[in-house]
Amino acid sequence: MSLSIEVETPRLVLRQWRGADRQPFAALNADPLVTEYLLPLTGPESDALADRLAAGIDEHGWGFWAVEAPGVAPFIGFVGIKSLPPALPFAPGVEIGWRLARPHWGKGYASEAARAALKVGFEQVGLDEIVAFTATGNLRSRAVMERLGMAADPDPFDHPAVPEGSPLRLHVLYRIGRQDWRGLENGDAAPGGTPVAAA
Repeated sequence: MSLSIEVETPRLVLRQWRGADRQPFAALNADPLVTEYLLPLTGPESDALADRLAAGIDEHGWGFWAVEAPGVAPFIGFVGIKSLPPALPFAPGVEIGWRLARPHWGKGYASEAARAALKVGFEQVGLDEIVAFTATGNLRSRAVMERLGMAADPDPFDHPAVPEGSPLRLHVLYRIGRQDWRGLENGDAAPGGTPVAAA
């Protein structure tokens, strides 16, 4: 097993998944507002996703981490970076993503955790570029991408995992390179978290 990275921000901890995360994760994935721009998941599918995300962190040391808000909630969703599925037209590469439970929206948690994940990707993993993507109508996630300093590609793309005819099939792609991120870190962007090694 790789030495996993645990990330701390002023309000959050990005950590490896635990068994106790499964129930709140399944509840999150059953919320129709959370999944408005996602393919729905059954309870077993949600558990399987949590297992895959945990295995990815075990393998690489980083991935889509479970997010804890100490003093608020032991699990509020996930945020992190992971390798792109090979079927995507812009693979290979690394994506940043997030999914938070609705009671924790509007508090800046996604942006705070995502800035910390970008910091890990560029400073510790040594990536040259990180991308993000979502259904074109998902204005909430697109706003987070823009707050992170990511720039949208001019042309949307059809996500191969979304069935043809679905209104969610058309996606928009955002990108940020290491140099652009470094300029933001040294300028107006809020700093990310401090990565620390954790077994």
